[in-house]
Amino acid sequence: MKPVHTTLAPAAIGPYSQAISANGVVYVSGQIPIDPATGDLIAGTIAEQTARIAANIGAVLAEAGTDFEHVVKTTCFLTDLANFGEFNTEYAKHFVSNPARECVQAGALPKGAQVEISVIAVLP
Repeated sequence: MKPVHTTLAPAAIGPYSQAISANGVVYVSGQIPIDPATGDLIAGTIAEQTARIAANIGAVLAEAGTDFEHVVKTTCFLTDLANFGEFNTEYAKHFVSNPARECVQAGALPKGAQVEISVIAVLP
């Protein structure tokens, strides 16, 4: 197992890695919409938060040697499924390979985020 770390994505806010690469598979920890330059949660709509998360995930995937085209599974948490349509529109801009996915409502997310996404990808 190899931990993956990049300064282009937010540092972990607990005892975990941004991602782990093992046996050709990259497991990216749940990402919330934190600006890696400031360490602050970005304010804004669920679409804006989803775009920030996608940028963070993209940076972690790149550091691991893969990309969005190789994402096979996502897990998405929204604090309000009433925002599903807006979330889904932004999500589709990034996850163009249509990976397998769960999307569920969570009572609360770290730092008051509206959305969190984790991914599993393969190395090319």
